[in-house]
Amino acid sequence: MAILERHLLGVESMSPDEVFSILDLADSYASLNRDKVKHSNVLAGMTQINMFFENSTRTQSSFELAGKRLGADVMNMAVAKSSIAKGETLIDTALTLNAMRPDLIVVRHPSSGAVNLLSEKVNCSVVNAGDGRHEHPTQALLDALTIRRAKGRLARLSIAICGDIAHSRVARSNILLLGKLGNRIRLVGPRTLMPSGIDEFGVEVYDDLKTGIEGADVVMMLRLQNERMEGAFVPSVREYYHLYGLNAEKLQVAKSDAIVMHPGPMNRGVEIDGALADDISRSVIQDQVEMGVAVRMAVLDLLARNLGRDS
Repeated sequence: MAILERHLLGVESMSPDEVFSILDLADSYASLNRDKVKHSNVLAGMTQINMFFENSTRTQSSFELAGKRLGADVMNMAVAKSSIAKGETLIDTALTLNAMRPDLIVVRHPSSGAVNLLSEKVNCSVVNAGDGRHEHPTQALLDALTIRRAKGRLARLSIAICGDIAHSRVARSNILLLGKLGNRIRLVGPRTLMPSGIDEFGVEVYDDLKTGIEGADVVMMLRLQNERMEGAFVPSVREYYHLYGLNAEKLQVAKSDAIVMHPGPMNRGVEIDGALADDISRSVIQDQVEMGVAVRMAVLDLLARNLGRDS
């Protein structure tokens, strides 16, 4: 089993062996999480600090649960109420946290590259829980695990990622991770929501939803990232749903056993029809939530092993 480097800052530099080490271990944690006793002591005696500069109920609670199930002392730092709100810089905060001698820090930040900067100032392991438009590595890993469990493999699949590609770190991390594992990646959405230089990503690009998802094994919907938009990127929410919202009728052009994914939170009636999102015969959205805890347990476990090796 490959042991991770000191930090998990992104998937771009990860080898397939590292990816599969995480997924294989996460599979075992998924089984543990379905047991009556959902507890391990691999992080016993270690301290984990969750520092979220952006709101994220799903990701933060998932990391908190992962740390606690592994036996760590977990602290959620209320950033909005901390000295950061009083003008303290990220580096000052990093140095303050470092003086508390944590073992693991999980960070979400609205600025791309901020988590990398923080990792250079601390002595512990840092996990990127999302930084700006850059990356969201554990989301891509949990998506990969969900796909592998649903489809039985993680290669030679046709995967359509649909919606607001330009503002989505989830899209970027999934393009990088799923692409390096030998899958056909299609990006579907209006040209206004495609990043510049998209032709260099090694993907197929479609501006028509039905054409883009035709014959797909996996259809991954993304929400409109309104908080990251400056100006109008779509004419109206109603028109966006008409053109790019996924429903059962549009999904018929995908493979008959295609699965539907969404990283959450969902805007029902905007990027996906609520009935389809809840259809357990097609939707694996709740499986993604479940696999999120398992993947984050695996990441924390492997990083802790690296800490043990260095000590």
